[in-house]
Amino acid sequence: MTLTEAVGRAFAGDGALPRAVPTFRPRLAQTEMALAVARTIEQGGALVVEAGTGVGKTFSYLVPALLSGERVLLSTATKTLQDQLFGRDLPRLVEALGLPVRTALLKGRASYLCLHRLELARRDPGAADRSAMATLARVEQWAQATRTGDLAELPGLDERSPVIPLVTSTRENCLGSQCPRFRDCHVNHARREALAADVVVVNHHLFFADLAVRESGMAELLPTVRVAVFDEAHQLNETGVQFLGRQLGTGQLLDFTRDLLAAGLQLARGLQDWRGLAGTLERATRDLRLVVGRASASARLRWTGSAPEGIPEDDWQSALSEVLSACEDVMDALSTVSEIAPDFTRLQERAGTLAERTSRFLAPAESGSVRWVDVGQQLRLVESPLDIAQAVRSKLLKTEADGGQGDEADPASAPTRRAWVFTSATLGDDERLSWFTEPCGLQDAQVLRVGSPFDYPSQAAIYLPRELPRPADPGHAAAVARLAAGAAPRLGGRTMVLTTTLRALRSIGDQLQQAFRDSREIEVLVQGQWPKRRLIERFREGSQQGGPGCLLVASASFWEGVDVPGDALELVIIDKLPFPPPGDPLVEARSQRLEGQGRNPFKDYFIPEAAVALKQGAGRLIRRETDRGVLVVCDTRLATMSYGRRLLAALPPMRRLDTPQDFEAVLDELSAARSLMSA
Repeated sequence: MTLTEAVGRAFAGDGALPRAVPTFRPRLAQTEMALAVARTIEQGGALVVEAGTGVGKTFSYLVPALLSGERVLLSTATKTLQDQLFGRDLPRLVEALGLPVRTALLKGRASYLCLHRLELARRDPGAADRSAMATLARVEQWAQATRTGDLAELPGLDERSPVIPLVTSTRENCLGSQCPRFRDCHVNHARREALAADVVVVNHHLFFADLAVRESGMAELLPTVRVAVFDEAHQLNETGVQFLGRQLGTGQLLDFTRDLLAAGLQLARGLQDWRGLAGTLERATRDLRLVVGRASASARLRWTGSAPEGIPEDDWQSALSEVLSACEDVMDALSTVSEIAPDFTRLQERAGTLAERTSRFLAPAESGSVRWVDVGQQLRLVESPLDIAQAVRSKLLKTEADGGQGDEADPASAPTRRAWVFTSATLGDDERLSWFTEPCGLQDAQVLRVGSPFDYPSQAAIYLPRELPRPADPGHAAAVARLAAGAAPRLGGRTMVLTTTLRALRSIGDQLQQAFRDSREIEVLVQGQWPKRRLIERFREGSQQGGPGCLLVASASFWEGVDVPGDALELVIIDKLPFPPPGDPLVEARSQRLEGQGRNPFKDYFIPEAAVALKQGAGRLIRRETDRGVLVVCDTRLATMSYGRRLLAALPPMRRLDTPQDFEAVLDELSAARSLMSA
């Protein structure tokens, strides 16, 4: 039996999946995708699949991957999705299919407890403030029982906790085989398990970090993998460019000075002027930050010449040179004590890396890349490729059937080629999915689009209020807040407001919190005021526990990957069309490249970007066959501009509401239907 036949049988009405998974129901689109994945595994090559919400794409790629008997790498967008895939979906299918498959989960260093750094934190109680000591004590207690060291296992640990950097390692401060706790290292244990497993679950950040620095362990893993699947693949390009360029942060430099001072005073006091060396580098780092000043906080500065835009060239170059000189002095000092302890060897390597990066930023940028400076409390100097196309073509899709003989490979060996599968619910707004395939170097890949099984015309409606101010007008945010404040009480909360900027987030959030300050019926949740996980949990809970309903105002990371099924979410309000910011240096560089190719940046870049982001935001509304809801887009351009038709066509086929009265009537219908079901 071929793999394609085995997959078709598994998804049939009397197959293994309906028998073993009680909630499983055969879906034509899901089976179509699964068969395409099976054919790609059999033949090799690349497959790009856009699978609408509700298709069940996870089963569509997992079943053929598992039945193939090949070594499989699965990459997801976030650690949360990793945990879901590894802890829920894979075990269910392995059991349903009755396969003897060994699975493993592999994350980055920052996800695992470092036993050596835990001991250092225990010895240096001053490293954590009083509020963090209780958390550190919980980590110590958990450390005695955990087998994996994965911090996701520790209940209630805030992902923003200041304790996490104290008890985890980085590529820079890890001592490697010289670490006194090397044999017990949780990171190394996870890597060993991954190398021994049939199916390994990673995330996109880890995958590209390895392509960039060969540090995560996948340098050994990837050559042994025959099938690689990237879920939530729409994030690949933006994730990849973060790792395939160069970065230097003042935070990195300051962390290094603290580690240098601590190791010097603990292990080699008196052998060098550790306070002086650390102090000089710290002052140089802070002076670099001061050169930029405060006026440009929370911005990206263009950097096309010798200095970022608006920064005096001499001041910038002088400040960077001082950082380089301080790093070189530290390297010289560390060379005299490197044999005393492995800590000093690693610190010397770190100093060398920081010096090399600083030196690179003193020189002109490489051709085909773009530079900028992220400005906040710290600075981050970035040089990035415009996309990952070259890296994908040269490092992933090169001919592998001949064991590295390149173009001279025997065509008869083609079936042994590696299979690459890229999938997401949103990959573009044209038939070739060019928004995704072009920047990822996948123009020659097979492309498949399978639609959602949801009945959108009956499940969802879209309302485009025409009476609102234009998005550029000062009163726009206030008008969005008033619309949300009027609609949310009619639904008992169940409302999510998605903004395109942090400024709009703060403005709309503040106005809504003020509007419902004394309300016992509505609780306004605003991104940033609680950890993301806690916000989502509270929103899903809604008024089920007898408390007030929830209205959530969020930006950026809440536009995708947030799953709120059922009646906890019935209204999604988007403040304006999510076009890329035109002043962003990376956006500008991509636009200029298109102009140089004789193309139209607005048509070929800005509109596809907005279409995908809008589709992602709208996708929060309907997550199950029984969900009902309304999408409101508070941007009159969607109804009045010619490109609005293209953006609307990218959305699911929801029925259109034309007047405020139509909108209010649907809100009343949703409320009445819920009351009837609960009666």
